[in-house]
Amino acid sequence: MPRDTLSAAEARRIALAAQGFGADRDAAVGRRQLSKLTDRLGVIQIDSVNVVSRTHYLPAFSRLGAYPRELLEDLAWGRKRPWFEYWAHEASILPLSAQPLFRWRMEDAQGGVGVWKGVARFLRERRDLADRALETIADRGPLAASELEIGRKGEGGWWGWSEGKRIVEGLFWTGALTTATRRGTFERIYGLPEMVLPSDVHGAPTPPRDEAQRGLYRIAARAMGVSTAKDLRDYFRMPVEGAKDRIAELVEAGELLPVAVQGWKEPAYLDPEARRPRRIEGASLLSPFDNLIWFRERTERMFGVRVRLEIYTPAEKRVHGYYVLPFLEDEAITARVDLKGDRKAGVLIVQAAHAEPWASAATPERLAGELRRMAGWLGLETVRVEPRGDLASALAAAL
Repeated sequence: MPRDTLSAAEARRIALAAQGFGADRDAAVGRRQLSKLTDRLGVIQIDSVNVVSRTHYLPAFSRLGAYPRELLEDLAWGRKRPWFEYWAHEASILPLSAQPLFRWRMEDAQGGVGVWKGVARFLRERRDLADRALETIADRGPLAASELEIGRKGEGGWWGWSEGKRIVEGLFWTGALTTATRRGTFERIYGLPEMVLPSDVHGAPTPPRDEAQRGLYRIAARAMGVSTAKDLRDYFRMPVEGAKDRIAELVEAGELLPVAVQGWKEPAYLDPEARRPRRIEGASLLSPFDNLIWFRERTERMFGVRVRLEIYTPAEKRVHGYYVLPFLEDEAITARVDLKGDRKAGVLIVQAAHAEPWASAATPERLAGELRRMAGWLGLETVRVEPRGDLASALAAAL
């Protein structure tokens, strides 16, 4: 039975604080601050869409302000990096300390368990190519898929990848390869884990599956503050099998506290160490792949808005736009803007701007300030608002 009851507003503030919102976004950001944020979040999703900025740069900007983008690149892909890449919540950047916690998933990929059946089957069928890729990388060091020169060119399937790319991605998912670095705009360079990962990480004992999954649930619970079982499962895309047992074990150990949240239909769980602030203040634009809103069911339950990714929706059927960033104003999502960066012209273009029903008279001015901040961070000189959406006119006036 729940030991406590939270109001919806209390739960929202707990969640925002757990995610790192409400901090000073004008303070200097260095390696320590960025590493600390990633430890707090546990994971940052990677995505290749670069209309405004690739999504993995945005969560830190939303929480810390205008930080040096090259700092993230150094932490993720530099020589002495504290992060690694794996399939956590989609393709992701994670603290190195979490690497052993995902070895059960690597084993599942190798064995073709669940969603990994196609990957394992392909690696079995093209074992000759997989062995050649591993031998080549062992001999020559980290390489891009294009440098391996194995297999046929792209023929559709797996996003049109070549056989060589499918091979190294499959080996990446099984843990036989890992990301050594990235090159140019977004090209992954693959290396052997024993050659790329620090020895204390690669040599760390592999925890049993149940222990590793409890570890991931702990990270998710801390990152969300208060969450339902579905929320906890979604954070690292955990399997349904065993989820109830793992959560029950954490409850029994006192590492999750059952609570009721007013207006939530499902039971919730509170991180015992979660902060309970009286208010959250600040203004931030959120990537559509931000940890705070990536689970759409939780977003609607928490903020009362339906956030949908419309990138793959035909243009004429889009409601809010192509690459839409919700605007978090204190404790509410009050607006959404469809953004595009015109780097040649030095302009951040607001292709559409829409207000939520509860947006206040102050929303246009606060949103304008955040757009100016983002433009400056991206190296763009001005912000231009197109006349689309019910907030466009007021936003243009505020700018």
